[in-house]
Amino acid sequence: MEQSTTIVLRALEPEDIDCLYKWENDNSIWQVSNTIVPFSRYLLTKYIESAHLDIYQTRQLRLMADFFKDGLKVKTVGAVDIFDFEPFHQRAGIGILIGEKEERGKGYASAALAEIIHYAFNVLLLKQLYCNVETTNTTSINLFKKHGFIEVGVKKMWLRTSEGYKDEALLQLLNENI
Repeated sequence: MEQSTTIVLRALEPEDIDCLYKWENDNSIWQVSNTIVPFSRYLLTKYIESAHLDIYQTRQLRLMADFFKDGLKVKTVGAVDIFDFEPFHQRAGIGILIGEKEERGKGYASAALAEIIHYAFNVLLLKQLYCNVETTNTTSINLFKKHGFIEVGVKKMWLRTSEGYKDEALLQLLNENI
């Protein structure tokens, strides 16, 4: 991305309902989010209403990724999730979604990943982050490796899909400063 462009992560807002409704009900991405049923607008509205709860209570956090150019917000391009937050062990899982196919490959996910790593290590003071990626998704695997994640294992036949079972890689990033 150009120097004058940036991704900013922010809390969920009520006006995000349309993006969430579209993205959560796009069954082409259900496999990466372990989703098998659609979400109602009502349920997503309740989710947004409860998003103010502390990560220490809910053990999860979703932040929206906004694309800015020359200091002005252009659009919301995706979301970043922290899940399985374990404050005692100082670790959490992370996931990234760039919602529209035509917005992928533009560097948004890389910028969002850099932001969430900084937040996790410098604000939440986590020792480690991990992610799970289907092994044929080399674009995602390369993205995480670019940011220092190391593949530490492969879960064989872990994901049941319409094409059969697929393997899932486990990648991990350690915060060497803690």
